[in-house]
Amino acid sequence: MPLISVITPAYDPVPEYLEAARRSVLDQELPAGWTLEWVVQEDGTDGRRASETLSTADPRIRLGAGRRGGVAVTRNLALARSTGELVRNLDADDMLAPGALARDIAALTADPDVHWATSAALDLLPDGSTVSFDGDPPAGRIEPGTVAGYWRDHNFLLPVHPTTLCIRRSLAVALGGWMALPASEDTGLLIAASVVSVGHFDREPGLWHRKWPGQATASAAHTEPTEWATRMKLISDRADALSGLCWSTPAVPATQP
Repeated sequence: MPLISVITPAYDPVPEYLEAARRSVLDQELPAGWTLEWVVQEDGTDGRRASETLSTADPRIRLGAGRRGGVAVTRNLALARSTGELVRNLDADDMLAPGALARDIAALTADPDVHWATSAALDLLPDGSTVSFDGDPPAGRIEPGTVAGYWRDHNFLLPVHPTTLCIRRSLAVALGGWMALPASEDTGLLIAASVVSVGHFDREPGLWHRKWPGQATASAAHTEPTEWATRMKLISDRADALSGLCWSTPAVPATQP
């Protein structure tokens, strides 16, 4: 039976946000024959624990823990524990939109060239309202190099939201998972995947991206100029190195349930 793995790193999660994430995952309706697992990986053992909020009675929830290593390390430990042929990213304070996984599965099984998929995202504000983004790309295939080219031409601004990434597990592993960076690790994986393979964009929102003061991307450290420039340089250098190798992904036969 084909399986999709939703990967969530957790460090000192806000219980109500983690519970909302749980509901958004387990309430997903999947195509016939598909199932899911939610791989939640604790980053260390201090602070609030995800296990205090989540029940393990549901076999689809797979909790794990490791020593404190930061978000990239935590995502990769979850990747190691995942068993699905597709891997979908979800942060502990965000929520999947209804139908998100079904649309990811459809994109990645309908076209054998497609190895990753992204979607529109809505900012979820503290008052419960949502805000959409302007400038989403057209729906459908994204050819190799398109995302990286736009990113470089627009001062490292992505045309698609990296937090919405769903990727073939084999490709994520081949690329080394999420980049070993203190932040922008999701951008690193998306850019690398976009250089070597065809992607897909869905204009239907697949994520509710929570905006709140405690999120990592709201901190001053996230946009500190020297570190930010260093992160962007390494991501760009890896994209150039992959392009120089002339490595590309082969087509994958459509999955049969």
